[in-house]
Amino acid sequence: MAYDEFTAERIGNILRDKNIVFTERNMMGGRIFFVDDKMLCGIHIDKKYGDQLLMARIGEAAYEKVIDKSECLPMDFTGRPMRGYIFVIPEGIDMDSDLAYWLDLCLEFNPLAKASPRKKKKAPKKK
Repeated sequence: MAYDEFTAERIGNILRDKNIVFTERNMMGGRIFFVDDKMLCGIHIDKKYGDQLLMARIGEAAYEKVIDKSECLPMDFTGRPMRGYIFVIPEGIDMDSDLAYWLDLCLEFNPLAKASPRKKKKAPKKK
């Protein structure tokens, strides 16, 4: 497992306390949370950073406001930061109130986010 189950449980509890309907899946080497079929946030153990990171989809407007905070890192899977997404280091989600702050930013952006198109399952080859 490449994520901390306790943090995943904390995220789920905060979303349930806010009466948010969500789903979660293991993907991208971690645990991803979805609201309205759109990626909300995720957690994973980052090999480069060496610890757990919260991936938050907050949109470009919020990104500009928070990226200079000491607990934020640009989300960089490919060598090029993704605008509108950030990583939050463990110190930034230590308290439930801190984690709730980042989830609130994600939830604010979620109605504006576009859902990724669903991939069609390939039909079995005919013989």
